[in-house]
Amino acid sequence: MKTHPLQIAIIDNDESLKPMYKLYFEDTVEYELHGIYKSVHELLSNFGRKTPDIILSEVTLAGISGIDGLEYFLRKDENLKVLMMSQKSDFKVIRESFKKGASGYLTKPLTKDRLFAAVEALHLHGVALEHEIAKKIIHSFQTKSFDSFSRKENQIAELLTQGFTYKMIADKLCVTPSAVNFHIQNIYVKLNVNSKSEALEKLREMEMRQLNAA
Repeated sequence: MKTHPLQIAIIDNDESLKPMYKLYFEDTVEYELHGIYKSVHELLSNFGRKTPDIILSEVTLAGISGIDGLEYFLRKDENLKVLMMSQKSDFKVIRESFKKGASGYLTKPLTKDRLFAAVEALHLHGVALEHEIAKKIIHSFQTKSFDSFSRKENQIAELLTQGFTYKMIADKLCVTPSAVNFHIQNIYVKLNVNSKSEALEKLREMEMRQLNAA
């Protein structure tokens, strides 16, 4: 039985890339270009004629951003698959994209092979992640580890950044509150800070440096 090609909609406000996208779809029978749009609103205005199966959207757009556009797309069709793309692999942006409902994330510039490999993975498996993006996501879920801290200090720093109180940390690690306080004072000294808020800010900065170096 003959199957219809998947409809792919692209949102990218870089007009210079339009000929490239069209060229990519010239020789493929599995996928059909639904259209190339400059904004979320422009694509939404064309949903009535023909609904895309997959949307490839730039993160940074005029008006409604690509990430905020996810809510509008999924409201139209909760089964839509949306791939976000950006020049940067900023973990905060990646995390926010998936939080809002994205099914994949790609870094630009896109080659034809990378684009269709991601689209195929999305169609077959429901998610599309390239190696470098997957690496950042996996790293974010691993326990934070700072070389200047002892094993116990790293455990406590991890729990602090998750919002645990001193008592909760003590219960979690099966130690006394005074022991937690002792380790936290050592953390303060190593971070050169004088308060919990300063410590959390410094820990977040260190975490982001680790992510960017990953």
